[in-house]
Amino acid sequence: MLDRNWRCRDGELDLVVRRNRTIVFCEVKTRSSTAFGSPAEAVNHLKRQKLRVLAAKWLDDAPIRPIEIRFDVVAVVGDTVEVIEGAF
Repeated sequence: MLDRNWRCRDGELDLVVRRNRTIVFCEVKTRSSTAFGSPAEAVNHLKRQKLRVLAAKWLDDAPIRPIEIRFDVVAVVGDTVEVIEGAF
């Protein structure tokens, strides 16, 4: 793990991890039930756009230069965890 709950004035990145030469920006969404939709549905167009901006800021400060970047979403409902690799 490279970073957890990284913050700047524009927002927060939940997790930043490295898998080989890929930097993965991971958004974690938790819900107690799916009554109002799945947690992954909360990562809408505006949230994806914001995460891209935050990732660019993180990369500006990072001491490493990745070959690739990827955006994953982790959806947690109760005890069930779903990882969506390359969500957007």
